[in-house]
Amino acid sequence: MQEMRGVAVSTGSKSEPEEEQPFSYVDFAQTYPFANNVLIATVKTASADLIAQTVIAQTPLDAVDWQRSLLFCAFGAIYLGAFQYAYQVNIFKRLFDVDRFTSQPWAEKLRDGPGLQALAAQTALDLTVLTLVYLPTFYVFKAALFSGSVDPTAWASSGLTSYQANFAKDEFDLVRVWLPADLVCFSVPLYLRLPVRHVVSFVWTMYLSFSRGGH
Repeated sequence: MQEMRGVAVSTGSKSEPEEEQPFSYVDFAQTYPFANNVLIATVKTASADLIAQTVIAQTPLDAVDWQRSLLFCAFGAIYLGAFQYAYQVNIFKRLFDVDRFTSQPWAEKLRDGPGLQALAAQTALDLTVLTLVYLPTFYVFKAALFSGSVDPTAWASSGLTSYQANFAKDEFDLVRVWLPADLVCFSVPLYLRLPVRHVVSFVWTMYLSFSRGGH
């Protein structure tokens, strides 16, 4: 403390309280990419089902099958959000040199022999995962909600039976949608990979909900 003309003056300065920064989605997405992907996948999948029910099937809102919506919500969070992030980003980055190829201009991509081979390998691997993991997982999730049983073995049995029964039609539709989509998804810069995939997946999920989502 100093006295100046009989008045006590404090020489210390009190720190101003820090202002709370406004929420930034970009910061959240960059800081928590896994949580961001799970959030997008959950909302996207649930929304696609709701549109399939109310717009495509023209179901009145008071007659919406919320149990079916729960199926797509859970499937979106666990498979399309968590699992897909783990293998589409983490595993693919270990298996393939995705950064080098995806960061090139399109003209250079078309001349990059090893990069194009890796693109074909990623596409083949993803179609295999979609066929052998994605489709049976969807049907097991569906059986878990609609079978009325609490026995996981019954869910697996019922789900895999449906998977086998619908395999030919599902696989045909899956390849004609996801083959060209994967070629684009695995060519764009890495930060755009999952957003582009979510756009395609939104349309695909509406189709899956309309054709396979019911009881």
